[in-house]
Amino acid sequence: MELQTISQVSKHFSISTRTLRYYEQIGLITPVKREESAYRAYDAEAITRLRQIIVLRKLRIPLKQIAEVLQSAEARVAIEAFERNLAEIEDEITALSTIRSVIKAFVEYLNLRGTNFALPDDASLLEVVDSLTVSKINFKEEKSMDDLNKANENLNKLADKDVRIVYLPPMTVAAAYATGEGCEGKAGEMITRFVMESGLLTIKPDARSFGFDCSKGAATLGEPSHVYEVWVSIPDDIEIPAPLVKRTFEGGLYAAHVLRTWDFEDWRFLGEWVNESNKYDNDWNSPRWTSPETVAGQGFEETLNFYNYVQKGGKMEDLQLDLLFPIKEKG
Repeated sequence: MELQTISQVSKHFSISTRTLRYYEQIGLITPVKREESAYRAYDAEAITRLRQIIVLRKLRIPLKQIAEVLQSAEARVAIEAFERNLAEIEDEITALSTIRSVIKAFVEYLNLRGTNFALPDDASLLEVVDSLTVSKINFKEEKSMDDLNKANENLNKLADKDVRIVYLPPMTVAAAYATGEGCEGKAGEMITRFVMESGLLTIKPDARSFGFDCSKGAATLGEPSHVYEVWVSIPDDIEIPAPLVKRTFEGGLYAAHVLRTWDFEDWRFLGEWVNESNKYDNDWNSPRWTSPETVAGQGFEETLNFYNYVQKGGKMEDLQLDLLFPIKEKG
């Protein structure tokens, strides 16, 4: 099997290049270097390992447990990890069965009462409900990978409780953009260097940082970014060194969702939530800043707790992202 580039692997498995790099950072996969190129590539062993990771993630196995399973040659380690997850699933099946019985009882009770809503005032029933844990999985026996994918879609679909509506205020930002393979990391490194060398966090400890794909026609899920820009908010009067540029962000309303387990498919789920919303319209392509160099008017990936993240050295394993989708109120 020929070596595959990170772009080829990203596209084939519909997984972002950032997720692949994250798996590398935590030791789940190991790329090789081509003799004629400095770029990373993947051999048959790495591809097989990645396929295993994807299957286990679809089965909701946490990355920490996946690392334990794949780094051990003993079947016992895998069995213990799977049994822990089976125990959790069994608890959730029991909770779902109880919830179904209670809701059926409510329906029967309300049908007998007529038009006035009131729940039965039953102490024993309240004790049953109080004992329930919140169910995370709508579990059923899977018969095929297609069924598994459909179940995974339903599981990951965002509900109203999963999305926050936030307003980003106007701000002045220092912006760095990069192109080509690894452009996200290159732009991020420029911003981190600027923050450290300028002492920005001493001047502005509440600085916020945002990143976004700003290619013409932003990269679709599973494709690497071609142009990526990273911002950090700054005082209006601060001087910034080239190649960084200063931009003025006008502010606006966003639907926000914390990225789950480095699954950038959350962008698609967030977009579906916006498009199905009764209160908000999709405002993705409306520019909220002027950018002669790159495309303006996209969604953001905000680095959470930016102050601590930079102080710790900007390590990928410490990175948490908030996905911010531009919206406007209907009407």
